[in-house]
Amino acid sequence: MAEPTRTQARAAEIRLRWLTLAAFAAPLLVLVAVFGTRFGLWDAGFGLEVLTLKIGRMLAFAGLAAALVAVLIAFKDLRRRGAYAAVSLVVAGAAVALFAVQGQQFAVPAANDVTTDPAEAPAFSRAVLALRGGEDEGGASVACPDLVSVPRQVAPETAAAALEAAGFTVRGAAPFRADGAKEGFWFGLTYDAAIRIRPGRTDVRVAQREGVKVGDEACRLARAVTAGLQP
Repeated sequence: MAEPTRTQARAAEIRLRWLTLAAFAAPLLVLVAVFGTRFGLWDAGFGLEVLTLKIGRMLAFAGLAAALVAVLIAFKDLRRRGAYAAVSLVVAGAAVALFAVQGQQFAVPAANDVTTDPAEAPAFSRAVLALRGGEDEGGASVACPDLVSVPRQVAPETAAAALEAAGFTVRGAAPFRADGAKEGFWFGLTYDAAIRIRPGRTDVRVAQREGVKVGDEACRLARAVTAGLQP
C-alpha cells in the first residue's frame, strides 16, 4: 500500500508544478511581447493588442483556473504542497487584476491625436514629420474633455519646460513654437507634442505615431503639457 501512496504523491506534485507553470504563462507572454516589440520582431500593435491584450488576457484567466485547481490539490498536504498553491494563486490573481485594471483604462474611448484647437491644430515641425512618415494629418486632431488653450503667449523656454515636466524630450524650441517626443517604456509607443505660441494664446497638440489604441493616454499627456503652461 505504501508504494501506490508514494506514486500518487509524486503524481500530485508533478501536476502542481504544471499548474504553477500555467499560472506564470500570462506574465511570461507579456515579457515576450515586450521584448519582441522592443527588438523589432513585431510592431507595437501586434505585441500589445494581440499578444498582450487578447492572448495574454485569456492566459491570465486560464492561469487563475489552474491556480484554483492547485489549491484543491495542495489542500490535502499543505505542509509539502502549500507553497505551490500560494505562488500560483498570487501570480495568477495579480495577473488577472492587472488585466482588469488595464482593460478599464484602455476601454475609455479616446483619440490618439488630440489638441486644444481642433479647428486649426498646431503643425509638427519638418523633423517630427519625417519621423511620422512625412505627412501631417492635422485635420484628424480632436478635442479632449477639460483640454483648453492657454489664454496667454508663453515664452519658448516656458513651453520647453512644460514639455520636459510632462516627460517629453524637447526636440526644438523657437519663437512661437516648441516640439517634443515621449517614448513609452514597455512597448515603445511614441507620442509627439507640438506647442504653438501666438499673441494671447498658446495651443498644444499630442499625437501617437503608431496608432495603437491605449485609452486616453494622448489626452492625459496633453493635459500635463497644458498644466505646465499655466501661470
